[in-house]
Amino acid sequence: MATQTQKQVSVLSMSTLAFTTCFAVWVMFSIIGIPIKTGLQLTDTQFGLLAATPILTGSLIRLPLGMWTDRYGGRIVFTVLMLATILPIYLISAATQYWQFLVLGLFVGVAGGSFSVGIAYTGRWFSPERKGFAMGIFGAGNAGAAVTKFVAPSLVIAYGWQAVPKVYAVVMTVTVALFWLFTYSEPHHKVGGQVTFRNQLAALKDVRVWKYCQYYSIVFGGYVALSLWMTKYYISEYGFDIRTAALIAAIFVLPSGVIRALGGWLSDRFGAHTVTWWVMWASCVCLLLLALPPTQLVIRTLGGEKTVSLGLNVWLFTALLFVVGIAWGFGKASVFKYIGDEYPHNIGVISGIVGLMGGLGGFLFPILFGALVDLTSVNSSIFMLLFAITCWSLIWMYSSEVRGVKNLKLIASTGTEAAEAEARAGEKGSETVPGGIPYPGRSSL
Repeated sequence: MATQTQKQVSVLSMSTLAFTTCFAVWVMFSIIGIPIKTGLQLTDTQFGLLAATPILTGSLIRLPLGMWTDRYGGRIVFTVLMLATILPIYLISAATQYWQFLVLGLFVGVAGGSFSVGIAYTGRWFSPERKGFAMGIFGAGNAGAAVTKFVAPSLVIAYGWQAVPKVYAVVMTVTVALFWLFTYSEPHHKVGGQVTFRNQLAALKDVRVWKYCQYYSIVFGGYVALSLWMTKYYISEYGFDIRTAALIAAIFVLPSGVIRALGGWLSDRFGAHTVTWWVMWASCVCLLLLALPPTQLVIRTLGGEKTVSLGLNVWLFTALLFVVGIAWGFGKASVFKYIGDEYPHNIGVISGIVGLMGGLGGFLFPILFGALVDLTSVNSSIFMLLFAITCWSLIWMYSSEVRGVKNLKLIASTGTEAAEAEARAGEKGSETVPGGIPYPGRSSL
């Protein structure tokens, strides 16, 4: 009979393995989509839609999967989910037309819903003091995107792109078997029959949930989108072949996935708000630099015209992208630390909502990337979009959390009606720092 600690370790290990496999499958088109694009002569917008189609299904299904996990338990839901993807994955190898890839991509995308199942299933096995770290370890399964960057290009070059879905179908089958054999169920982890779906959906009325959706749309949605796009970006912008481009892109993808566990520990130690605040600032600065397109300035001098070239070489570009990946890895953990702290009894449905919105970001961004590149012919325009959305996240965080703390302290220190009126005006449409978490440089209330 396994002890509680052994069960915790086994559940966490197998859930992380399963999520890694599902994530690798989920972003499969980021690699095989490149030879498909060439063979079918697709535009950048069509390529973006192809790469993003699995992300759509994986996003939309996250909410019901989170609700079912609360109701029926993570072990059975996770197992059924993985089983449902095996046949569609294999059938991709036989597809020949664009619409066939899109339809099969929708079915394969179910694998992306594994996050809301696994995060709720795993989180319930750990105490609040260790929950952030445990969920961070599970979330490191995002590194499945890096697995695809390492494995898929070699398979494409050696055996053709059709080998990738065939191999992934076999790997998914083995993963299902291991997961079922080495995981456990706890009846008290379920919400009970008295909690209806309508009760669970009431969480949509909570403005804090929508704020966390906004945060997650950039730290996770942006991560997924760039995971899908960066191999193509390196090929078109710097002229690399598919294998070299995928390996360099993994410098962003892999650390951002595995660093999530450290982000969970930092969130346990310093608070979700503090970590998320610095994540947004670091992302904002780096994205601004990444958004600058290669430029040539012609300067008229006394000796004639001189041309100055401005732009990022591949190493500086990759270094900035690496920093963004690390920041987003921390952010993915800190957002779910918010959720674990504030919604311990319905973490499945809340994680489903937030995961859905984050995944929708991962679906919409590649399509918008393709449209922007087709419209402007500027590759770095994709970072202009991400920069604008990150700025909005910072504004929302400041108005609802940082300014909220200042106004509440003003009330506490003065007790005047004027101060209370000012605070209420500043707080309209927002809320205080969850759990009294301080923003950087200030102490908790």
